[in-house]
Amino acid sequence: MADALKVGIAGLGTVGAAVVQLLSKHGGQIATKTGRAVTVTAVSARDRTRDRGIDVSAFEWFTDPVEMARTADVDIFVELIGGDNGPAEESVRAALARGIHVVTANKALLARHGVELAVLAEANDACLNYEAAVAGGIPIVKTLRESMASNDISRIYGILNGTCNYILTRMEAEGISFQDCLSDAQRLGYAEADPTFDIEGNDTAHKLAILTSLAFGTEISSDDIYVEGITSITTADIQAADELGFRIKLLGVAQRTDTGIEQRVHPTMVPKSSAIARIDGVLNAVAVDGDFVGEIVLVGPGAGGNATASSVVADLADIARGDETPVLGMPAAELNSYQRARMRLHEGGYYIRLSVFDRPGAFAEIARCMGDAGISLESIVQKRHANKDVPVKFDADLPQPVILITYETTEVAIKEALDVIMSKGVVSEQPQMIRIEKLN
Repeated sequence: MADALKVGIAGLGTVGAAVVQLLSKHGGQIATKTGRAVTVTAVSARDRTRDRGIDVSAFEWFTDPVEMARTADVDIFVELIGGDNGPAEESVRAALARGIHVVTANKALLARHGVELAVLAEANDACLNYEAAVAGGIPIVKTLRESMASNDISRIYGILNGTCNYILTRMEAEGISFQDCLSDAQRLGYAEADPTFDIEGNDTAHKLAILTSLAFGTEISSDDIYVEGITSITTADIQAADELGFRIKLLGVAQRTDTGIEQRVHPTMVPKSSAIARIDGVLNAVAVDGDFVGEIVLVGPGAGGNATASSVVADLADIARGDETPVLGMPAAELNSYQRARMRLHEGGYYIRLSVFDRPGAFAEIARCMGDAGISLESIVQKRHANKDVPVKFDADLPQPVILITYETTEVAIKEALDVIMSKGVVSEQPQMIRIEKLN
């Protein structure tokens, strides 16, 4: 058996401690399967006295991760610090410059600097593995880099943020508001104290940028993603989706179009019959459409210490085995420049919820605006607000909810029609618009 592979871990939070525990528990079988032992020899964290549930006395200790990357006697540098710059970026660059292999769970770092780091890794004959950076315990990076290398991929999409999926699942199951669900998610540890990065779609966007590069052979372009979060979703939308045969999910979608690669993150109506609609709670799921394999769907935990550690150690095992795969699926010099498909040209069906004043001609005006924009309506649902103890009656000052489902049309047509409708004074508030995704 070859000499043990020496590992340095920067960041001993939940994931870092779980990596140490996993290697301690299953080190023997990893050595048997890879032909080489994988041993932690150095660690870096700010507080050596903190109780992490692991014994760190045998490891060389560094308070500065950059110093560890530059000087430690290790074969692999594991970066679990987080952030797209600062010590995380500096330490990864330092390790790669030495020809030290790097394993990271840092999606933000890769979304911002992934191509540069791939070039640096290749120049120094080092691996840069990052299975844990996207969808936690789901092996989607390995699937795209290796298993689907022979397929031409037309679309990749998925639920990539457990916090949002948990909130939307609870809103549907219990009929409670977004804010109440968010508060519960924070109390249970599923959402950060400042949840903005998750609920506004930015976390999903970082992950989608990485998947897009792997799927389509393009340079990473995280700044070219259309992003909407879930803060505007109401219980009325959840209920309407259910009645119409849909569920609402925050999806990250990348697909090839005639004008380029479309990358988008937004709340989406998905058919209840689709596989992605059945993914509840904090689980993640990623679906890939390949020309030969068809559609595959991978489901699993998208976060958490053990799930993320499992992916980190899988990357370590690949290096121990001697597997070397181009960082982004192909040599960095052969990546195509990203050509963005304009979101205004996106085509699909739409759910529109309007608060319409109960006045003569109001609905005719809405229908005229839609028709003038070339939009055909598949269905119209009108509900009336009513006190259960008072008969339903018309009230010109009480807006009534009207729900429209369109046939396939363009983003620009929908937005122009809604702008005109707003200008006519027939609705009381900004219309709600949710895209409908065609899924199997």
